Amino acid sequence: MCVGYRQRIWLQDRGSLTRRIQDRCSHFQVKRVFQSLSRIYGDELDAMGLRANELALVREVYLYCGDTPVVFAHSVVAHKDLRGAWRSLSGLGNKSLGTVLFSNPKIERTPLVFKKVGRGHFLYDRACERLVVKPTDLWARRSLFTLHGQSILVTEVFLPAILDLPL
Repeated sequence: MCVGYRQRIWLQDRGSLTRRIQDRCSHFQVKRVFQSLSRIYGDELDAMGLRANELALVREVYLYCGDTPVVFAHSVVAHKDLRGAWRSLSGLGNKSLGTVLFSNPKIERTPLVFKKVGRGHFLYDRACERLVVKPTDLWARRSLFTLHGQSILVTEVFLPAILDLPL
């Protein structure tokens, strides 16, 4: 992983990203930009063990420090799991998913997977929608959170302004 020291610290932290940003930002907010039952991308299908025709709830938010977006988060939960362990997710609105995930000690998290994404990758394109200056590429990380055998896939794309926050 060819990444700078400051980026690595943010990427590899396995704690709550929401909490880490809140601790470094006097005015933190979550802004939901998309939430709908949708078909998902092939690598997401594979990660979640879903078939191509299965729908999932896709939720996308920006995490802001003040007026500046610092992270774009993309989460996916199988439609069938919205009646089970993740039934409260559809009503989160502008609340943080991280707060839910890290408040329950029964939720297990898989190891983080890292990827650099650039123009043409759906995560890059979605993440850059609110950026005036679009970087060449962005780092993203992904992991599954599981409760009672049901999983939610969370991908976090780190925007350039994250590096302006103190470590």
